[in-house]
Formats: sequence, structure tokens, C-alpha cells
Amino acid sequence: MWIRSYLPLFKLRICSLITFSAIVGLIAAESFSAGKMAFLVIATMLASASASAFNHYFDSDIDSLMKRTKRRPLPSGAVVSGRTVLLLATALFLLSLFVTFNTLNGMVALHLALGAFVYAIIYTVWLKRRSWMNIIIGGLAGSFAVLAGGASVNPGFCLPPVLLAIVMFFWTPSHFWSFAIYHKEEYEKAGVPMLPVVVGDGRTALYILINTVLLVASSIIPFLMGYNGWIYLAAAVSVGAYFIFWNIRLFRNPSKDLAWKNFKISMMYLGVLFTAVIADVVLKPLGF
Repeated sequence: MWIRSYLPLFKLRICSLITFSAIVGLIAAESFSAGKMAFLVIATMLASASASAFNHYFDSDIDSLMKRTKRRPLPSGAVVSGRTVLLLATALFLLSLFVTFNTLNGMVALHLALGAFVYAIIYTVWLKRRSWMNIIIGGLAGSFAVLAGGASVNPGFCLPPVLLAIVMFFWTPSHFWSFAIYHKEEYEKAGVPMLPVVVGDGRTALYILINTVLLVASSIIPFLMGYNGWIYLAAAVSVGAYFIFWNIRLFRNPSKDLAWKNFKISMMYLGVLFTAVIADVVLKPLGF
């Protein structure tokens, strides 16, 4: 069926992570409006799906060279029309803006638009094939989702979501560079200058460790500034220490197995940390 052919274009797992990040940004601003949250979920999913479809369109040539991606809709031939993908991506992007402007506010629309633009254009089109810094700058896409969540509550400056957006920014390189070590040969074959291809696995593991230390340090700041309580601090310290421990193991032995383990742990880290944000806000009125 055509739905089965087109659905992978939208990278729904990544869309779900981005949308969860937006929800956390909303809750960090201490709002539990079910209506705002519902429309934020719809708008974020649409914007993320749009950016993912653009990514499939622009990367179809190098996707065909890598074992991991050659079964994607365009290189596999499941979807034969790149123009259709481009039109679909544009339609989803415009629909996201329509939903946002009519149900939330222009600042949310701006953040979602910037997130989609960074991922689809800045990262995919401009930096991915040109610079090892691609994922550092491309990681801003996830940060904009957190800011969009905060802006759905307060269109002006709201510091708690900003602090979490900084955490998201530092999380992305540690997450993706681990993934890149595991798939180094494929990126090298496709001519994509991911960090391990440029500097090797050992130095990449060192940079992951340094970045994760900065990540964990940034995650403590919301507590130090009084925006989060002890539940959040306990989660940030414990899961952060666990992540650093595995980063050290990867630095000592930059193997593919440990890189994949670090990649999986990075997902767990973000899930636990952001869930702690929610628990902290929910339980704060009870004195926790």
C-alpha cells in the first residue's frame, strides 16, 4: 500500500522524540493546558515530519550508497517520485504553520519553522557533506522544539525552557557521534565527513566524553537556578554519572560495540532527564 511506502519518509521515531522535547518545554514553563499541548503535539509532529521528508529528498543519492539507508523509500524505489516527496514535505510544513498560527502563537511557529529549516537546509543541504561540525549546528533543530514548547505557554522570554534547550544542544553530539562511530565505514563510503571519518574513532570518543561532561554540567544549572527540585537533581546526577562512565569506557576502547552501547544510553539519558522534569513540576505542589 502507498501508506506503507510513504510512512518511512517521516521518521516517526525521531518525530516522537522531537515532540516529546516540545512537551517537556511546555511543562517546564509550568503549564498543563491540555488544549495547548494537543495542538503543540500536532504542529510539532507535522513540522518534524516535513523536515524528515525534506531530508529523504535531499539525501536520496547518498542514502543509496549506505547499507543502513538504501532501503529508504526513494533509493529503494518504493517511492519513485522525488517531486511528490518535495511537495508533500512542503505541504506538511505549511500545515504545521497554519495549525500553530491559528491555535497557539507566532513565536511557536517561528521556533518550529527554524527547527525544520536547520535540519532540512542548514544540516542536510549545507553542512552534512561539507563539515564535521554538521551535527553540532544541526543539533539546534531539537533545541528549537523545546523552545517551541515553552513559547506555547509564554511567547516572551522564558528561562526554564531555554536552559533545557541548551541541554538538548549538548546532548545531540554525544548521541550522534556514538552512532557515527558505529557507522563510520558507511559514512566514509558515501563521502560524508562525520567526525569519526575526519579525526578517527579515538579522538571522536574523547570529544564525546568532553561534550558529555559539558552536557551533565548544563543539566545541573536548572536546579542551581531554582527552577527544578531534588527529583530532577537526583536524576540529572545519577543518569549523568552513568553516561559519563560509559563514555570513559568508550574513550579507553573506541569499539563499535561500545559506541552502540553509548548511543543507546544517550537515548535513555535524555528520556530519564526529561521525564524527571515532568515529575519535578507535577510533584512540586506536594512539597517534593
